[in-house]
Amino acid sequence: MKIRMTAIGLSAFLLLLVKCGSDSKTGGASSFDEKLYLDKGNAIVEETFAELSGKLVSAIEEKGVSGAIEYCNIAAMPLVDSLSSANNATIRRTSFRVRNPQNAATNWERGVLAEYEAKHSAGEALKPVVKELDEGTVAFAAPIIMKPLCLKCHGEIGADIVTSDYLTIKRLYPNDEAFAFVDRQFRGMWSITFKK
Repeated sequence: MKIRMTAIGLSAFLLLLVKCGSDSKTGGASSFDEKLYLDKGNAIVEETFAELSGKLVSAIEEKGVSGAIEYCNIAAMPLVDSLSSANNATIRRTSFRVRNPQNAATNWERGVLAEYEAKHSAGEALKPVVKELDEGTVAFAAPIIMKPLCLKCHGEIGADIVTSDYLTIKRLYPNDEAFAFVDRQFRGMWSITFKK
């Protein structure tokens, strides 16, 4: 009887060991191709950033910073929505300090933002990440770092942001929190979700 119990215990242990080993290699039943989603996410961020920044630069050249702020208020979300449809994904930009309340971070986004913020404060390089949210959804995140041109709308009021431009921001975004950033500061992140 004792030998039989030992054999059953050993069999169960070996089965568990094989199961754990296969899960760690394949990700178990909920596995996904991380590289595929990293590549997709990076390509979508590049395309979306090129579209948005190109339109904003044109708006600044034609109508000044206030005109670009007006353009962004009207056209940025629809542009991102159309790129989301074209790429069969949901594209967002989010931060702990948002200008548009519709861009407020979700639970999983807050977790990634906190990780990025801690790494940036420690001087570590920030890289895109991919995570599985549930069996049918994969999320991609990539950091957004402040650049000099962005300071015209997201920098220090009265220094980088001209007072008249800030009045336009406050009129269009009364609850704005997305200012007082400095060059090369961690600003937020791109958030893209895919259905598998």
